[in-house]
Amino acid sequence: MGKVVETQGSVRVDLLGGTIDLRPINLILPNVVTLNLASGLKAKVRLEETSRDGIEIISKDYESENFFPSNDFTQEKLCSDHFGPLSFVAQIIDLFELHKNLKVTLESGSPAGAGLGGSSSMGVTLYKALCEYTGKSLDRENAIHVVNDLEGRILNCGPAGYQDYYPALFGGVLALKATPGKVEIEQLFTKELKVALEQRLTLVYSGQTRLSGINNWEVYKQFFDGVEETRHGLSRIAELSADAYHKIKNKQFSDLADLIKQEGEVRRNLFPKILSPEMEKLYNSIENDVPGLGIKVCGAGGGGCFLLVHNENEGEKVKDLVTQYGMTVLDFQVESSL
Repeated sequence: MGKVVETQGSVRVDLLGGTIDLRPINLILPNVVTLNLASGLKAKVRLEETSRDGIEIISKDYESENFFPSNDFTQEKLCSDHFGPLSFVAQIIDLFELHKNLKVTLESGSPAGAGLGGSSSMGVTLYKALCEYTGKSLDRENAIHVVNDLEGRILNCGPAGYQDYYPALFGGVLALKATPGKVEIEQLFTKELKVALEQRLTLVYSGQTRLSGINNWEVYKQFFDGVEETRHGLSRIAELSADAYHKIKNKQFSDLADLIKQEGEVRRNLFPKILSPEMEKLYNSIENDVPGLGIKVCGAGGGGCFLLVHNENEGEKVKDLVTQYGMTVLDFQVESSL
C-alpha cells in the first residue's frame, strides 16, 4: 500500500470583529482585534499515493470525482477556468509541485454557503496535509498567508479577510490582533470559556447560501469612499470586539454574550441585507419566547449560518423553536487549542 495521510481542521465560527480583518481597514481603525473559535465542524483531507500519471480529486461537497493528467498543471491552465470549482485545490497542490501519483479526497465540513469559511478551512487543512505528505515542515502562519492570497485570487471580488484560516491550524478561541506586517495570535481557550460559549450560543443553518466576497467588497468600497455610516459602523464593531477581548481576559463571560448580541445589532443596522427574510422571520417569531434573544450572522451574511445568543438556561428551548420553524441546528462545540 502506498503512502496515506489523513488530517482535519476546524471550521471557524466568528464571534466579533469580522469584516475589520480586511487589509488595510484592520490598520486604519485603532486597536483592531478579531475574535473567533474553532468549532467541532471539521474540514477533512485524505491523500493517497497512486500509480496514475495525474491527480485524482474527489470532492464530497460537490459530489464529484475528477482526474487531471499531469500535463494539465501548467500556469496557463491553473490561472484559467480549466479546473472549474477545483481551481483553488489545484493551485494549492501545485505549490508542492505534485502533478501525478496522488489521490485527494476532500470535505469542507460546512454546509454550502454557510458563512463559516469552510473553503478557507479546507484550503489550509489541505496545505497542512501536503506538508506532511511531502515531508515539509509546516509554518502555520506562512501557510495562512499563502492560502489567503490564493483564495483572494480565485474569488476575484476584492480583498479576502484573514480570520477564516486560523482556527483550522491553531484551534481554541483566538484573538487576532492587527499589526503592520503581521497578525498577532493570542490563544484564549479555557474550559470555562468553552462552557460559557456553548451554553449561550446556538448555531443555526438557514438552508440558504450567500456570497461573502460581494458583500465584503461593497463594505470595503464604502469605507474608502468615506461613507460616514459605514466608517462609524465598522468603528463600533472594532470597539465591541476590543471590549469583548477584555471581558474574556477578565472572565466576564456573561457580559461577552451581550457584546456578541450588540455586534449582531450593529451589523443588522449597517448592512440591511445581512439577514435574509427567512432569518428575520425566524427571529421575529421566537424572540417573545426567549427574553433577551440576540442574532449574529456568521460571515458577511445574506444567508448561511447565524448564531442565536441567549441566556445559559435557554439553549434547549431555542433549539426546539428553531427545529419547529424548519431550520437546522448545527452541533456547536468549541474545540481546544492545538
